[in-house]
Amino acid sequence: MNIRRIRFDHPDAVKLNDEVQAEYHLRYGDGGDATTLDAADFAPPRGVYLIAYDEQGRPVATGGWRSQDLNDEGNEDGDAELKRMYVIEQARGRGLARRMLTALEEDARAAGRSRMVLETGTKQPEAIALYTSSGYEPCAKFGYYRFHDESRCFAKQL
Repeated sequence: MNIRRIRFDHPDAVKLNDEVQAEYHLRYGDGGDATTLDAADFAPPRGVYLIAYDEQGRPVATGGWRSQDLNDEGNEDGDAELKRMYVIEQARGRGLARRMLTALEEDARAAGRSRMVLETGTKQPEAIALYTSSGYEPCAKFGYYRFHDESRCFAKQL
């Protein structure tokens, strides 16, 4: 797997983002994640967006983090918010999500972020299993979905 830094508005990122949004819609029936994101959110050193490519150069996994500091949505100073973790269906079960998560954690730590935070939902049990097995613990809810019953938030000290 070849992991590359890519802009969030790169065509491969847009393609995978459309796929993950479609999956969110299938699971939750709400049209996808309504969190406002901008390509600038993932521009180093305040964030990064990564895509993993397979041996044939096809984009197969994605994820990013963006800086968050103390705000009225429940974030704390030093937070790196994990966004758009996704592995295409044909590439699942190979450990790509865990490798992507590790790469994102390392990048956020190197950028001086002290805590990785994420929001997921109850209809994504495989995501919850990945995060909890990677050392993430439940934390106070934050972000766009903090008032939704299906929302689950996790954090890990970097």
